[in-house]
Amino acid sequence: MSIQVKEFAFVFYPVTDVARARTFYEGLLGLKVGFQIEFQPGQWWVEYDVAGQALAISNAMPGKATSSLALEVVNLDTAFAAAKAAGATTATEVMEFKPCRMFIVKDPDGNEITLHQLKAK
Repeated sequence: MSIQVKEFAFVFYPVTDVARARTFYEGLLGLKVGFQIEFQPGQWWVEYDVAGQALAISNAMPGKATSSLALEVVNLDTAFAAAKAAGATTATEVMEFKPCRMFIVKDPDGNEITLHQLKAK
């Protein structure tokens, strides 16, 4: 018997400083909080709604920095310039592929986020 996956639940990134992480996710990336809960004083779970999918950050759950999230952006060049202007750490320059362009930016805890743009067909 195989596992039956019902739907995508969320992408999770561990963070150490919730306020600093929120500045990055809400300020630089412009994400809006969909749900948040404080488990106990200072221990947060924050979910952002990204086109109906959840990106969760938390300082209450174990984990290490990862690179599994890719976000589609409207304009990759504008996104790259905004990341540089904000002083965000970029792990790559803009990479060109036949169907798309992308670069990787790091959040304050080192989690890598690919910012991606499909090329016009």
